[in-house]
Amino acid sequence: MADTPTEPKPAAQVPPAEGGEAAPAAPSKKGAKKAEAKAKKEAEKARKAAEREAAAAAAKAASAANDPAKANYGDITPTTKVDAERTYLRDLGEEHIDKVIKLRAWVQNTRPQSASIGFVELREERDWSIQGVMLANSEGTVSKQMVKWLGSLPLESFVLVEAKVVKPVEPVKSCKVSDYELQISRCYLIAPAPPVLGLGFAVANRAVASFEDEEQANDAEKVAEAGVAGLSLDALPNASLTTHLNNPAMHKRAPIQQAIADVRIAVRKLFSEYLDSKRFNQFEPPALIAASSEGGANVFSMPYFDKSAYLAQSPQFYKQMEIAGGRKRVYCIAPVFRAENSNTPRHMTEFTGLDLEMEIEEHYHEVRDTLEAVLLYIFRGLKERCAEQIELVRTAYPSEDFLLPEPGKEVRLTFAEGQKLLREEGPEEFRNVSDDEDMSTPQEKALGALIKEKFKTDFYVLDKFPEGARPFYAREDPENRKLTNSYDFFMRGQEILSGGQRIHLPDELEARLRTKGIDPQSPGIKEYVDVFRSAGVPPHGGGGIGLDRVVAWYLNLPSVHLTSYYPRTPKRLLP
Repeated sequence: MADTPTEPKPAAQVPPAEGGEAAPAAPSKKGAKKAEAKAKKEAEKARKAAEREAAAAAAKAASAANDPAKANYGDITPTTKVDAERTYLRDLGEEHIDKVIKLRAWVQNTRPQSASIGFVELREERDWSIQGVMLANSEGTVSKQMVKWLGSLPLESFVLVEAKVVKPVEPVKSCKVSDYELQISRCYLIAPAPPVLGLGFAVANRAVASFEDEEQANDAEKVAEAGVAGLSLDALPNASLTTHLNNPAMHKRAPIQQAIADVRIAVRKLFSEYLDSKRFNQFEPPALIAASSEGGANVFSMPYFDKSAYLAQSPQFYKQMEIAGGRKRVYCIAPVFRAENSNTPRHMTEFTGLDLEMEIEEHYHEVRDTLEAVLLYIFRGLKERCAEQIELVRTAYPSEDFLLPEPGKEVRLTFAEGQKLLREEGPEEFRNVSDDEDMSTPQEKALGALIKEKFKTDFYVLDKFPEGARPFYAREDPENRKLTNSYDFFMRGQEILSGGQRIHLPDELEARLRTKGIDPQSPGIKEYVDVFRSAGVPPHGGGGIGLDRVVAWYLNLPSVHLTSYYPRTPKRLLP
């Protein structure tokens, strides 16, 4: 019977392949033709693209061959040599007018004016920048190709420039060096930047928008996803701390960040300078220790051969050992580690401590007053030595001058007096604060506001802290065992130093350890107590200053993370 027109013929059956599975059906003739046509089309497309690239390369080569200035620009080579005088922007003066100089700098901005004229802003360290101009000339030392090349350089590329120093028609307001201009005759690319920066220079130099340190897409990735090739990120809103820290090179190039770093190093120098003048001896404590420095669980542990080791929570034990070893006055600048899961603008898991310890002759206030004096020396020194940096930081993080008490009118309150002031004049929620419990951060800030209003100072001391708020080595007040001979120092209502008199008698120290629930025979603690049994140790005291907090609160920054070179938090171990 003939096949019914409405019924298709069955597909030809392919014998099963070895193993029992049917082999795939062979492609139809129509499918094969389509694939062949597609392949030809792709091949033709690739051929034309290759031809275009070859033509462009040939045109570029021909242009270069016909470019009289080709030796005066381009990628630097081992044989490139510029003999002009090396001059730094901060040193430019009238004596340099009409002189040819050599400069190594970053490309901060480019502004092509025409085929024959191009402008570029060049920046050295911090915000030292100057305008350069490249003008094509008939002599052939600067060509149109050279001008075009300059305008195509990615921002933040590093270049070597030869140029004549001239006076501009009018001051260049966009650059710090505004009274001079460079007429560029040679320019070589030392290190190119990418087409799109993960953090633009202008954005890096603004205030951080958010301190939530969570992993998130970089702004550059967002731009790429939007398909906006080469868009300057300066048009975007202020960047988060995450974006800053994920782009460390640009974060650190920001003049504001460099100014903060300058203030930080100045604090270290002033601290050492003052103590050296008072016959203190510097020493270096270890970071690896055998037991927790102050008890508790906020300590980082790690395998150490066949035992465990810990990162030091404090140089406390070692400062005291130095006193036991015959040094009357010692100090150290060292890293401190705290395994606290505190994600706040006040905390880091690693910070720098400025610590001192000294022998007490008559009263523990000798130590308190020394610590007060060194901090006042630091604050006054910063105002004198870092005025430029402070003003620069204020352009992003506005602040008022850090108020200091007049000499002889330093503010020193007892802990109880501070709490009394809060109860009587503070916000309603602090009307029932106790003299026997440590202060919370909100209490500290509220008290700081009251003291500033009442005494016109941002710096003050609270003395005689309750026994329950201090570590086991704090000496109790012999006249009132509920209190200790200890103190905290504050800046703008936030604590930056804890210290006091230490227990120097072994039996008293053991009793205090037991009161705090610590076994005097436990590893590390026993060796510490034994120091005081091994020889007579004089009465002594000291304190530990948080360097990061001093810098942050002096500049009134929103977070201590901005003051650290590479902040470490529970969420960050990079860069």
